[in-house]
Amino acid sequence: MSQALLKIKGIACGAMNAHIKNNDALDLSVISLAKGTKTAGVFTQNVFCAAPVLVAKNHLQQAPLALLINSGNANAGTGAQGLKNTVKTCEILANELSIKTEQVLPFSTGVIGQQLDLSKFEVGIPSVTAQLSDGGLSDVAQGILTTDLVEKTHSATFKVAGKTVSIAGIAKGSGMIRPDMATMLSFIFTDIKATQSQLQTCLYSATNQSFNRITVDGDTSTNDACTLSATGASGVDIVDCDDEFQQALNEVTKSLAHQIIKDGEGATKFVEIRVKGGVSSQDCLEVAYTVAHSPLVKTALFASDANWGRILAAVGRANIKNLSISDIDIDLNSVGLIRAGEPDPTYTEARGSEQMQKTDIVIDISIGSSNLQESVWTTDFSYDYVKINAEYRT
Repeated sequence: MSQALLKIKGIACGAMNAHIKNNDALDLSVISLAKGTKTAGVFTQNVFCAAPVLVAKNHLQQAPLALLINSGNANAGTGAQGLKNTVKTCEILANELSIKTEQVLPFSTGVIGQQLDLSKFEVGIPSVTAQLSDGGLSDVAQGILTTDLVEKTHSATFKVAGKTVSIAGIAKGSGMIRPDMATMLSFIFTDIKATQSQLQTCLYSATNQSFNRITVDGDTSTNDACTLSATGASGVDIVDCDDEFQQALNEVTKSLAHQIIKDGEGATKFVEIRVKGGVSSQDCLEVAYTVAHSPLVKTALFASDANWGRILAAVGRANIKNLSISDIDIDLNSVGLIRAGEPDPTYTEARGSEQMQKTDIVIDISIGSSNLQESVWTTDFSYDYVKINAEYRT
């Protein structure tokens, strides 16, 4: 569940309806960062990444002092003009905040292949910057949404020598989710004192156990991005609490990742696929993703149909070496399906069906004898998933 966001000292935010979307929802957001704030980022691995991703990657090394986010238009597949438009929006915000254009990180999400209407930014950015506040992050959490049904937020705190360190994060994402770095969009803020390099290490670690382990449909967006900004306002240096900070950051990113899956387009099931025993972590992940991406498995989950043969077939076609049927065990929640490659003698259709009716499902798969284990979180495929994506532009 999303939760109330903590205010992070040194962060001022705002969002408004600039009519970029075809509705009355918030769609233009600005986040101003106090001088001295350090920011790390991870981005999509899609080769055809969007114009704002290219610009944000370049600007990340210029001591960013602001984030500019729009929803409703991804500014992806827009060529040289898309890049020019992105830089222009950064310039407009930079002028309002009296900072350099290169100190603005731009982010966009929405429909691919349409140029930004710069007039919406020329009017909207001054309006948003006039209403920035330390409590505006919840508005930004709404302003970054597209097909999402709910905002995704999470906060965490811990103490070091009597001082409190706070972390607050927001995310958006519902479909076109297999991030391979982060999520569709996520922005995390903390008052710890850290260098960009230290933050980058922490962010890589956190996203690897959260956003890089979720998939709705196997599609990696052109616009995925996740940033971590640290203002230093707590007076606590990360070198004095590295483990505690990483643990709290992991909590925030994992919560946001799970919220994305639970809000997956048309999703009715929250499914964890745990694979253990592989010769490598990569083999475990390959099997987990093969099952998670199987349309036949996902539609069976939607129908609450205990058709375990679809799970077994998906495991068998995973692209790993030396997979032996005699090494395969599969469990559905607490119910055994497969033992040593054969039907579990205790299994009954009634027991399997009872588990498939549940909204939270864990599929445990053993493929060997090692102690390695990896988890992937996913959804089912419902009628609504097809409907949402079929009608996305209409």
